[in-house]
Amino acid sequence: MFKDQIGKQSNKVKNVVERGAVKKFAESIGDLHPIYFDEEVGEKSRYRKNIAPPTFPRVFDYGVIEGLNLPNKGLIHGEQTFHYVRPLLVGEEVYCYSKVKNYFEKKGNFGEMGFLVLESYGDDAAGNTIFSSTSTVVISEAVRKVLTR
Repeated sequence: MFKDQIGKQSNKVKNVVERGAVKKFAESIGDLHPIYFDEEVGEKSRYRKNIAPPTFPRVFDYGVIEGLNLPNKGLIHGEQTFHYVRPLLVGEEVYCYSKVKNYFEKKGNFGEMGFLVLESYGDDAAGNTIFSSTSTVVISEAVRKVLTR
């Protein structure tokens, strides 16, 4: 179903690690470590700035992969992993994009399921990778039937 999408990539989109968004995100996940929002703590840290929580890139815009038309409902967020070269610094610009790494199907207790594996990246202004992530989107049999009509 999505095998023809493997290798396709989105356009790069500029995102900003905005201080208020980092604070709200840290509060929403219940991680109130002062390195995320206390400017004095950030200045005294080895990074000389506040940093974002490791899962903060979930809020970024990764652009559009042309031809990858997923429904807005019925998808299951599967596994996700992050790999960092360095932390995200509050105030910096990050250029984000995604690509389709793989698609496969498995038969399970709930019928035929699709597994779409996406890789996402965040680069600095010079093009150096700050982080990458791999996530799996599970597409249930019910959603697959709607998509194949």
